[in-house]
Amino acid sequence: MDILSALNPAQREATQTCSGPLLIIAGPGSGKTRVITSRISYLLSSCGVDPRSILAVTFTNKAAREMKERLERSLEHSAAELTIGTFHAVCCRILRIDGQAVGLSRGFVIYDDDDQVNLIKQCMTDLGLDPKQYSPRLVQSAISAAKSRLLSEQRHAEGIDSYFEEIVHRVYQRYQSILEHSDAVDFDDILLKTVRLFETRPDILERYQERFVHVLVDEFQDTNLAQFEIVKMLAAKHRNLCVVGDPDQSIYSWRSADLRNILSFEKEFPDAKVVVLEQNYRSSKTILKAATQVITANALRKEKVLWTHNEEGKPVVLTECLNEKEEAQFVVETIEKLVRREKLGYGDCAVLYRINAQSRTIEESLMRYGIPYRLIGGPRFYRRQEIKDIIAYLRVLNNPHDSISLSRIINTPGRGIGQGTLSKLQAWATERGISLYDALSQMVQEKDLAARASNALTRFIDILNGLIKKRHHASLPDLIDEILLQTSYRTYLHENDDGEDRWQNVMELRSVATEYADLAPDEALAAFLEKVSLVSDVDEMDSSSDAVTLITLHQAKGLEFPAVFIVGMEDGVLPHRKSFDDPADMEEECRLCYVGITRAQRYLFLSRAHRRSLFGNGLANPPSRYLERISPDLISSRGLWEDEEVGMGGAVYPQPLAFGVSDDEFRVGDWVFHKKFGQGVVMDCFPDRSDLVVTVSFEETGVKRLLLSLAHLEKVERFDGMA
Repeated sequence: MDILSALNPAQREATQTCSGPLLIIAGPGSGKTRVITSRISYLLSSCGVDPRSILAVTFTNKAAREMKERLERSLEHSAAELTIGTFHAVCCRILRIDGQAVGLSRGFVIYDDDDQVNLIKQCMTDLGLDPKQYSPRLVQSAISAAKSRLLSEQRHAEGIDSYFEEIVHRVYQRYQSILEHSDAVDFDDILLKTVRLFETRPDILERYQERFVHVLVDEFQDTNLAQFEIVKMLAAKHRNLCVVGDPDQSIYSWRSADLRNILSFEKEFPDAKVVVLEQNYRSSKTILKAATQVITANALRKEKVLWTHNEEGKPVVLTECLNEKEEAQFVVETIEKLVRREKLGYGDCAVLYRINAQSRTIEESLMRYGIPYRLIGGPRFYRRQEIKDIIAYLRVLNNPHDSISLSRIINTPGRGIGQGTLSKLQAWATERGISLYDALSQMVQEKDLAARASNALTRFIDILNGLIKKRHHASLPDLIDEILLQTSYRTYLHENDDGEDRWQNVMELRSVATEYADLAPDEALAAFLEKVSLVSDVDEMDSSSDAVTLITLHQAKGLEFPAVFIVGMEDGVLPHRKSFDDPADMEEECRLCYVGITRAQRYLFLSRAHRRSLFGNGLANPPSRYLERISPDLISSRGLWEDEEVGMGGAVYPQPLAFGVSDDEFRVGDWVFHKKFGQGVVMDCFPDRSDLVVTVSFEETGVKRLLLSLAHLEKVERFDGMA
């Protein structure tokens, strides 16, 4: 059959297993997306499965979109009847239909990360807690972790064992109360309330169990307790649950992902069939061997032997640099060589790092060289101030009881409603247990404000209520136009120097809204708001532009590039110093390194700096312990090209041993001559292993860092004409 002809034996086995629980252990680059799409195609074409009875769950909108596109190309009929989406998108759909059973209207609002933190701050203020003493983001993270473990605010109280947990519990109670009054949910509630819906309404659960005969879950190693509970409930009747994942790529414990879900799947389902995908289609043999050597020291994993028919490939290049600036210089110069010598595009190159702050020096070097780049995880489009303003207006029009969004727009643009008035309004709402919108109307009616404040609020209510009426019959683009007109938002933006750029962003948002112009107004607004609430950094990534990608190791999972640079290969950075005291965290750091290495197809560059400045601190970290695990025969000692000069942008690691070299051969201030770079003065020198690193400022070619054993420097007298 055509579906099976392009698959290897393990992929075919996974595709043709049509019933019962199935665990697919899929190594990086092993074609797991192909297997999932082939399996769906096989179920439809060979097993006669109704497309409406298939549910496929992914972790990103990008992955869901790609899966749908592949199926559209391979299926004889439309893939529209299949249910494919992220956990949150699928659960949102369920709650929009049946959420009234757990206290949600069909127009409930989804609070994003910023909204959640702002609400936590408000709750802490209401409770008299100091945000400087108790970090709102830390409290938010603790509440999120509790919800991921299916702990409501009531059940959370049972596990309090510290004063901080007591603080979290108090905030959790207040936070959930405001969410309920606002008809709002956070990301964790989307999952938690779906579980509660299925637990309390078995009739509703049975309806979904009857519909979804086959359930497939991608990236299963990243599921948390709530997500696993949802798929177990849905698959309980027919037990056709197929999960695909790789324990070696589990890197999201900080998002409450539970590695035990995949490691214990066979205990949960003793009759599960296990298929291991070990053939890699992405990377060279050399890169694959290096990745395997790094990960095999981990204990929490399922054994697999990755192999490939790909070529042996170039060696892994490990480079040591003086500092992060020299590291960035090495990266940029090497990218230029890859483009010039290997005929790669800039878009074929990616720079991966453990900490967002590491991107700064890379960005500066790329800008200095005029090399285009895209920063993933930088200021996201949907988190720009002007975009969040317009979305907040739309959210209030969709659900006037959304107090967080109402707080954002009540004086944006400025309309004479100060913080004092807003605080009084919030106190009024809190005392009466009502939403900010209801409090707004009541305060004005009862004339409990000074005339100036009352007039300002009255004007705002009139604008708001007028827009609420129009949202039921205006198209989404027209509704945005009306918001901009009624609030004079363009004039407000142009009060700033960057006003035109920000206005263009608003126009881009309107352009996105045109995609919903053909839907009924209420349906269009709800669908649009759901989309922008669930979009992620990687979903916004534009892969069509020819630009170097700068991205964290966490965000890079699922991506691949011909050339990959992993910077900051130092103990304290990768692995991160916060993980040193926890063996489980250290194993996850190792998996993070493994994920980074396996993003590379043809070229892999690993670099470290002797001295690194991060967050205002100067660090002198030893080499990452993961470097020691890679066999010397996989590593280049002189880069990719024979004519490369060691020391140009960084000395290649491991550095050749040099004998008979002492640190008193050259001193700062000595004049030297190099046959290629000419004459210069020694700026710095220090021992490194059995060699000496000499930094020289050359008269015509600038500052170079050289290994003494290879540079063949001559000590000379001061040249005539040189100061």
